Amino acid sequence: MSTKIQPASEPPPPLVPREWRMRLDPLLLLATLGLVACSLISIKGATVDDDADPLFFVKRQAVYIAVGLVLMYAVSRIDYSRLRELRYPIYGLLVVGSLIILAIAPETRGTRSWIELPGFNLQYSEVGKVLLVVALAGFVVERMREMGRQTTARVMLLGLLPTMIVLAQQDLGSATVYVAGTLAILFVAGAPWRHFAGLVALFVVAVAFVLVAAPKLGVEVLKPYQVDRLTSFMHPSESSNDAGYQQEQARIAIGSGEKTGRGVEGATQTKLDFLPEHHTDFIYAVIGETYGFAGCALVLSLYALLIWRALHILTIAKNLFGALIAGGIAMMLLYQLFVNIGMNVGIMPITGVTAPLLSFGGSSMLSTFLALGLLHSINAQARETSSSKGRAVYFQ
Repeated sequence: MSTKIQPASEPPPPLVPREWRMRLDPLLLLATLGLVACSLISIKGATVDDDADPLFFVKRQAVYIAVGLVLMYAVSRIDYSRLRELRYPIYGLLVVGSLIILAIAPETRGTRSWIELPGFNLQYSEVGKVLLVVALAGFVVERMREMGRQTTARVMLLGLLPTMIVLAQQDLGSATVYVAGTLAILFVAGAPWRHFAGLVALFVVAVAFVLVAAPKLGVEVLKPYQVDRLTSFMHPSESSNDAGYQQEQARIAIGSGEKTGRGVEGATQTKLDFLPEHHTDFIYAVIGETYGFAGCALVLSLYALLIWRALHILTIAKNLFGALIAGGIAMMLLYQLFVNIGMNVGIMPITGVTAPLLSFGGSSMLSTFLALGLLHSINAQARETSSSKGRAVYFQ
């Protein structure tokens, strides 16, 4: 009598210790490197005649980028979930730091948001964008048993406190970014639509009071030049200050670039200084004039890749805290992009919002890299969690 021999089952793969790796999302990194490369190229052409050293701004931007890449990688290696326990210190750092800046910062270009550090001018409101998202995400998770009216109101109040401090610094652009980030946190957390409808109604009432009712009552909430900057995009040729002129020149620059651009030497709007702030607020107009529709399309494609990866990371986050952080960061980046390009093409008011990873500036660049480091950390831990769950199922 023969005995049928059962074939030996294939042994399960051994559990090996996690090996060291970069922990960076390749597509998110590709979009980041592409945008900073576009930044260096466009700034080099735009500022060649702005300083005795034709590479002055390019060198400084390169330093900001190098430091930012190191910061991004360092943050990607941390366990972002531990930041939830630090929500109160982070929020305190945000509020107290903003108050200190308001108290000691000298007035520069009508704002009090900059302080001089050795070799570097710090705009604390830029760093505050990331601190706000992390702190609010922690507060929401803490009270997530029921996303009721009280939770929505509390989160909005927590977001409005630093927003009002930044408004007192006359930094309207950063204040609106704070509001966008707060609303994004509420949206990802699942706040009911009726809550958003109420917030929109309050916003409309507030704008009507500031722009219409308060001036008639003799109360000056905003200075006349600020009101003009907010409304000049609707009638740029009739604007009484520089805001209308700036947008007119930006649209001329973008339109003159046509399909492939006029090149660095032929970009007269930039080269002859008709286009103001051509290395910061209006860097997109520089790209449009110098490299035309092709250059603008490349930049927008890289931004689309960046936002898509941020939203993808939101969907795979291992916990709600990570999803809230990713959602807040994605919304802040998207909002800044929309406002900056909108004011370049004349459909949004000039509020001083920079283009992430594109405009010249250390504070904006470093805060953006800090946010991207958090996205990489969320992505890496989500994939590790998914992988470990797969191994657990295999051995069951």
